[in-house]
Amino acid sequence: MLIRFLAALLVIALLVAVVLLLFFISLYNRLVRSRNGVENAFASVDVQLKQRCDLIPKLVDSMRAYMTHERGTLDELTALREKASASGASAAERVALDQQMSGLMRGLMVRAEAYPDLKASETVTLLQRSLNEVEAQIAAARRTYNAAVTGFNTAIEVFPANLLAGVLGFSRRPLFEASADDRVVPGIR
Repeated sequence: MLIRFLAALLVIALLVAVVLLLFFISLYNRLVRSRNGVENAFASVDVQLKQRCDLIPKLVDSMRAYMTHERGTLDELTALREKASASGASAAERVALDQQMSGLMRGLMVRAEAYPDLKASETVTLLQRSLNEVEAQIAAARRTYNAAVTGFNTAIEVFPANLLAGVLGFSRRPLFEASADDRVVPGIR
């Protein structure tokens, strides 16, 4: 009788262990899929930012001849583009560079309106249209990234995943957020 009881207890313990193991495997796989979704979404943003970085030198070169007073802004934009194009920057650093470039680009486009010869240039107009399209694609990619990050951050913070997420190396990811400068309507200087 005691042997049967111990055997039943052993079977129950093994079943509980198997169920717990399957639960932890499932939880880990869900977190990995969510993290990979975030990385995929960030890669999409990165592709769009690369397109913008490829357009910036063409636009800067076209504008430089007309906008001698804006040389500092153009030089700063070029420097930011070079930093953003360099490999090795973390996601947080890339987010910060993106915010800085977005602010400079918005201000530059508004100031470009003050230059009639520049507005009349076909090359600049075409580059501005291309840049506007890329900016729209960047905005869409940011929304997708933010949705993936929100899902991932939620997944690692809810019970019982929060008990294991930190131990397994999962940590919060940053969202793309508008800076204070992005919330201000740029004026023409």
